Amino acid sequence: MSSIKLFRPLKKSLKLRNSLLPLQRNYSSNKDDDTPYKKTVDVFKHDFDHLKHYLLNTENKPKQPRIPHFCDILIIGGGVMGCSIAYWLQQRALDGLDIVVIEKDPTVTDFTNNYSKILEYQKSTSVLSVGGLRQQFSLKENIELSMFSAEFMRNIKYYLGVNGQDPPDIQFNPCGYLFLASEEHAEVLNQNATLQKSLGAKIELLTPENLKRKFPFINTDGIGLGCHGLENEGWFDPWSLLNAFKRKAKSLGTHFVSGEVISFEALNNSDVVPSDEDTHKQLKSVKILTENGEEKEISFSILVIAAGANSGHVAQLAERPLRVDLNLPVEPRKRYVYNVHCPEAPGMVMPFVIDNSGAYVRREGLAGHYLCGMSPSIGDPEPPVDNLDVDFDFFENRVWPAIANRVPCFEGCKLKSGWAGFYDYNKFDENCFVGPHPYAFNVYLATGFSGHGIQQSPAIGRSIMEMIIDGGYMTIDLSRLEYSRLLQDQPLWESNIV
Repeated sequence: MSSIKLFRPLKKSLKLRNSLLPLQRNYSSNKDDDTPYKKTVDVFKHDFDHLKHYLLNTENKPKQPRIPHFCDILIIGGGVMGCSIAYWLQQRALDGLDIVVIEKDPTVTDFTNNYSKILEYQKSTSVLSVGGLRQQFSLKENIELSMFSAEFMRNIKYYLGVNGQDPPDIQFNPCGYLFLASEEHAEVLNQNATLQKSLGAKIELLTPENLKRKFPFINTDGIGLGCHGLENEGWFDPWSLLNAFKRKAKSLGTHFVSGEVISFEALNNSDVVPSDEDTHKQLKSVKILTENGEEKEISFSILVIAAGANSGHVAQLAERPLRVDLNLPVEPRKRYVYNVHCPEAPGMVMPFVIDNSGAYVRREGLAGHYLCGMSPSIGDPEPPVDNLDVDFDFFENRVWPAIANRVPCFEGCKLKSGWAGFYDYNKFDENCFVGPHPYAFNVYLATGFSGHGIQQSPAIGRSIMEMIIDGGYMTIDLSRLEYSRLLQDQPLWESNIV
């Protein structure tokens, strides 16, 4: 290109400016250096500088996250389960699916002393869990789910690593569970162990004599049999697992929305299904209340209810537009976790003890701290669920006597702190509901785990992905855990509930 062509636009600009000079001289008394032409340019320059400063300076500008009007898959619940489902779907479909996750408790903002302090997931069951991982269950499905989760956590850097960021670290502490059974229930523990071994779990059965030899600090009075995990058991940091799932899902394109579900709208299928009783069986949109008090609507093709202890309430909101009873018997049940200090306890050699009384105790760190707790006995009143207050009398009267009886050195432990969280408790059989809901064409469930959901979240997320994309379970068959068992009144009890 010749230099003449390069300078042609500049020459035209100079020619235009020179042509305006007579107008400036005739209609303005200003000097050449302060003409209306120059003033106009200065005004525009000032405006552009101001706009540039506003766009580049985000320090004090409030962030308004975009809320999409439509998505392919909407997941209600942004805890570990919801984030796992989002991850598995997004990594399979990539840009082929628009996925939105709604979480009502992502952050709590404190503006004390004129600064903003962000406290995330204050009431989420995911981060209030003790983070246990075990394969000692009584049902084939639960054993297989937890076995895959163990493999997933061993290779979490491969699954959830994000380019350019530090690899995820869930702080896994390998430590075998030790389930203790009375003589009356020893045969049940033996049958469970036989099933676990047949599926590949590494465990050992211990008679009272062998228990005393391997763990001399345990009181074996009243114990008929023990089952000890040798591999792929222990605990992890639930907060780190949640954030690893969420970070990876976001990097793949999942959109996270802060808000609370307040209502649904259904799709009228009467033009396809003429019968009145068969209409309105597909949800089409959700209305949420955002953090700043606005109501927003999001349309979707598929809905996944993974709202933990709040899942039953979400299902009730969907019943009115569907005009059917979804009957999801999942409710919150409050459970306490206590932190005690006991320097005399055995430390590293102590397993994750599950006493036959229902009490549990495990090590927390290396400085003589331990976590413990238990569920109320059958027939005892359940704690109120309108708050997360901790009942320390429950520790004094129930938990402490149980753990001190089984591990006598805890007689001298000191209670340091405690917290409460909610189980997504399935009143029907204390087991999860997974897969499609038979009364709503486009609704899938992943809830009701009754205390062991977080450890199975990697496997459940994969299973929901398979059901939605492949139309069936490709790895672990979870057909028996679907909602249909409730319709057939065939409960599937899990005996190893902690």
